[in-house]
Amino acid sequence: MSPLGPPIILASGSKTRLALLEQAGLIVDADPPAVDEQEMKAAFQAEKAPAEACAEALAELKAMRVSQRHPGALVIGADQMLDLGGVWFDKPADLDHARAHLMALRGRTHQLVTVAVVARNGSRIWHTIDTARLTMRPFSDGFLDEYLRRLGPAVLSSVGAYQLEGLGAQLFDRIDGDFFTILGLPLLPLLGFLRDHGALAR
Repeated sequence: MSPLGPPIILASGSKTRLALLEQAGLIVDADPPAVDEQEMKAAFQAEKAPAEACAEALAELKAMRVSQRHPGALVIGADQMLDLGGVWFDKPADLDHARAHLMALRGRTHQLVTVAVVARNGSRIWHTIDTARLTMRPFSDGFLDEYLRRLGPAVLSSVGAYQLEGLGAQLFDRIDGDFFTILGLPLLPLLGFLRDHGALAR
């Protein structure tokens, strides 16, 4: 619970998002929702909807569902989509999928769309959308083999099979966008919202 105001709940099981909030000085409880993300993504793809719309809908669904369990709390839902020319990538299921994802992204520019939604008492009260553009360098097969060997199953925890805060930085030639957005949470706009609502000191 925030010492300054209402409780803050993260509607996510993401350790990275929780760590970002805690490292920024927030006291946060995590309450992951049960959401069928694949079903929703399939529906949006069938409608040829943009990745931004799908990410926003998922973030809102997570926040709203958890908000019903925590009256009065500020509940943060978030989602991130990797879009490569209209093809959406999820977290790889195993190392073979991680290799295939990285080979598809190699030498090309993709977008990471990240959305945060805040709900309170079952109503959405705020949201923000941010997009980063990332260009992977044309790394060698040898580098890819060594990268996967060194990181192992850790690459399965992030969409795109990279961890920008570590060895994954070596995958890229250029990055245009906010670092926190790439890690999965538009942190600075969210902190501004929390200050405006009495959950953080101004």
